[in-house]
Amino acid sequence: MANSIGFTQDRISNLQCPAGKQQEIYWDSKTPSLGVRVTQGNAKSFIFQTRLYGKTIRITIGSLDAWALGQAQSEARRLKVLTDQGTDPREERAKLTAKAHAERLKGIQALEVWDKYIEARSHQWGERHKNDHIDMVRAGGGKVTRGLRKNQLGTKQAGILFSLLSFPLNEINRARVLAWLKNEAIARPARARQALSALKAFLTWAGDQPEYSALADTGACDRLTRELPAKKAKDDCLQKEQLKVWFDGVKKISNPVISAYLQILLLTGARRNELATMKWSDLDLQWHTAVIRDKVEGVRTIPITPYVEHLLNNLPRVFKGKDGKQIKSLYVFASPSAKSGRLTEPRKAHEQVIETAGIPNLSIHGLRRSFGTLAEWTECPAGISAQIMGHKPSAIAEKHYRKRPIDLLRQWHTRIEKFVLEEAGIEQPKSDSKHLKMIVNES
Repeated sequence: MANSIGFTQDRISNLQCPAGKQQEIYWDSKTPSLGVRVTQGNAKSFIFQTRLYGKTIRITIGSLDAWALGQAQSEARRLKVLTDQGTDPREERAKLTAKAHAERLKGIQALEVWDKYIEARSHQWGERHKNDHIDMVRAGGGKVTRGLRKNQLGTKQAGILFSLLSFPLNEINRARVLAWLKNEAIARPARARQALSALKAFLTWAGDQPEYSALADTGACDRLTRELPAKKAKDDCLQKEQLKVWFDGVKKISNPVISAYLQILLLTGARRNELATMKWSDLDLQWHTAVIRDKVEGVRTIPITPYVEHLLNNLPRVFKGKDGKQIKSLYVFASPSAKSGRLTEPRKAHEQVIETAGIPNLSIHGLRRSFGTLAEWTECPAGISAQIMGHKPSAIAEKHYRKRPIDLLRQWHTRIEKFVLEEAGIEQPKSDSKHLKMIVNES
């Protein structure tokens, strides 16, 4: 090599970078591959350079202030042995660095990493999915202010993953997850199933992060769903003979927003959160349609049927703020007291209705199931009711050969609504689109 000299402490101390150059490298004639790099600012460091698999690799050993010449020569010989054996010293160093980092991180609470997981991934999630992840690790103990179920304690229970993720990340192994799962599966099996899925995704993510890869047991959740009881299909659904008492009860709810929301849920088959997040701007005035933010397909468009239109016309649009000023709501189903500005918890009012009516076990999601079931009484094609509800096409023909215009959906949707209202003893009104147009324009 050029600039090859026999290194001594005095010689390397006097090495200089030639004028006009950014750096100069001098090589040790006694120790192959060991060099000293000198920069224009007179910074000096030991380097190691050799060829591996036909490519030149260069590694900085350290500064002359930190390394004695004898130490640097020993390190260069060690690195040369590794490269002669086909090992890349850079990979070895990366592994050692990761191991040292993992040692420093040992004891880091999994809850802390969970927060970073949410921060890194939540841009790909919907609002409800994000809030669900936050809810899984809440500390508990706060007072339940809304949605209190019958026989439920008045204080918030700790999130289902809170106790497990309170351990250090490196201590969350298969045995610990299994013990947690067996305990939770007794009290809340459905929630445990969701939490197990979320936990598995979290550990997989942590395993992909360089700073946590040595701590995360990515196989801790594998094949544990067998420990859960078999998933039962829910079948709660309104029968046509129950429609009258259900509508009578819902129409008596003192909050007009909740009353309208529950009726429109039944009459559109929409998912709970899809309808709750609907804005006035999602209503199309020209074609009398509503855009639904579909959690599966992105968006879908459904007709605004006459009775649904009537309910929308009677919803409050302006509310009084805390300062007494008038506030216009962006949301169709507004709730000024809620942080989000929209309806978030209609369950308590609905449970009171079905208890009074003597209807057993009818959930909010059961109203969606009811729409699909009641539609069959009108002999509505299954593909049409599924499209209104936002179900994925279940057959090749539905997926590729059915492009139904909105007027065809409206024809059947209006017929379904008419059947439901007749069974409930309610007359289907005529369309009142002028009134609706005035309300939406004011928004």
